[in-house]
Amino acid sequence: MRELAAELGISRATLHRWVGSRDHLLGEILWAEAAATLDNVSFTGRGGEGLAEAIGTFVHTVNTSAPFRTFLRSEPERALRLLTTKASLVQSRTIDKLRALLADEIAAGRLRSPLPVADLAYLLVRVGESFIYTDVITGDEPDAAKARTAARMLLEDHFRDATTAS
Repeated sequence: MRELAAELGISRATLHRWVGSRDHLLGEILWAEAAATLDNVSFTGRGGEGLAEAIGTFVHTVNTSAPFRTFLRSEPERALRLLTTKASLVQSRTIDKLRALLADEIAAGRLRSPLPVADLAYLLVRVGESFIYTDVITGDEPDAAKARTAARMLLEDHFRDATTAS
């Protein structure tokens, strides 16, 4: 924050009034990147299969982001707190975005959910996170293909049922 304030030619107190804490600023930056990625992934009109593909694409994009991986490696505890806890604006906004996409697919008859939409959105976000932060949590390599497969497994029977139901 000191360096950013100096770069902007303002005091640290002014910077804190403008953006809040360092964690809040980092959360907003991380969300801006996540939102841009989500906006570039095609979800709609494809039911569960499209959603599973989009989740895999999102995870792949995040996993191949050099700035994100650097942040995760250099500050793993802070990164996980900012990205995956109940206080995380990134996680809550991602869940909200996915909840809206799921609701659209359900309303269009391309998907049925055995869970309330909010719970399914949360579950799918956690599945994606599991294959983004794998290296920090278990030491294994992050793997978007596994995220895609897991999301497809969660949605598979339900997107087939929705398209064949009369």
